[in-house]
Amino acid sequence: MQNKLPTSIAGSLPKPAWLAQPKTLWSPWKLEESHLQEGKRDALLLALHAQHHAGIDIVSDGEQSRQHFVTTFIENLQGVDFEQKKTVRIRNRYDANVPVIKGPVALQEPVFAQDAKFLRQHTAKPIKWALPGPMTMIDTLYDDYYGSRESLAWEFAKILNQEAKALEAAGVDIIQFDEPAFNVFFDDVNEWGIAALEKATEGLSCETAVHICYGYGIKANTEWKKTLGEQWRQYEHTFPKLQQSSIDIISLECHNSKVPIELLELINRKKVMVGAIDVASNVIETPEEVANTLFQALKYVDKNNLIPCTNCGMAPLTQAISDAKLDALTRGTQLVRRELGI
Repeated sequence: MQNKLPTSIAGSLPKPAWLAQPKTLWSPWKLEESHLQEGKRDALLLALHAQHHAGIDIVSDGEQSRQHFVTTFIENLQGVDFEQKKTVRIRNRYDANVPVIKGPVALQEPVFAQDAKFLRQHTAKPIKWALPGPMTMIDTLYDDYYGSRESLAWEFAKILNQEAKALEAAGVDIIQFDEPAFNVFFDDVNEWGIAALEKATEGLSCETAVHICYGYGIKANTEWKKTLGEQWRQYEHTFPKLQQSSIDIISLECHNSKVPIELLELINRKKVMVGAIDVASNVIETPEEVANTLFQALKYVDKNNLIPCTNCGMAPLTQAISDAKLDALTRGTQLVRRELGI
């Protein structure tokens, strides 16, 4: 990576209105069959252009080919029934109709490798690709076969490892696993969740990341945050073991959160993607606000290990707000680079 403090995004960008309903998660596709595939590729190029235009250093697909960051991957697996959905409580926060595990899960062929190859053909910048993590996957479906969260997580870890190796072969530089469930099920995380995550990264030569946030800027998540008190210390439960893990990069939420910034000291041997953009607000950060978040993080993270980023995905935002926030992220990072002389 050429730039010090290379900027990136945590996950999704808004989808075009002709592809899916804006500002909506789980929005049905508006196109079908070959037109849908073409539309996803066009949307990917638009997302890439937005990142290039803003000067983002580590780019992604903006999750344009996914209806949802978890279920789009799951629907491509054997053993999953999407016809007879059941309602579950996701991360003890909100109800959703989800697919049902009816038999042994298996990956027939890579899900995102062709899209990753397409992205690689259109940029010379480092690419980061996000996959759901094993624990978050099991929390986003109904298990009617394995009967054990841990057993199913290990099966998903093996499948994710196959997908990750295909993405690496397609030219992806960083593979990120999204694990918002790590901020909820602390005992499971430390007993087997991190181990399952490491299984998903086994044998990879590219960098690996885990993204642990407090969720999209949707009502269920913002209401939950109101119950967390004056200090959000969830990271304190998992960072010590993640510090000892083989994961290269840890992504977390910082700006406009109540996460004590000193918790970053618990992962000071890792690269850290510091969320400096609030995705739960339509207010555009000033470059100075972004810079302040980054300077606070630099008290605990070496400048060579800090990656300025968004708190989470921006799919629920408008395109104009998302673009402005990307611009703020870049401008704020430039202020810090100038101050540090790098």
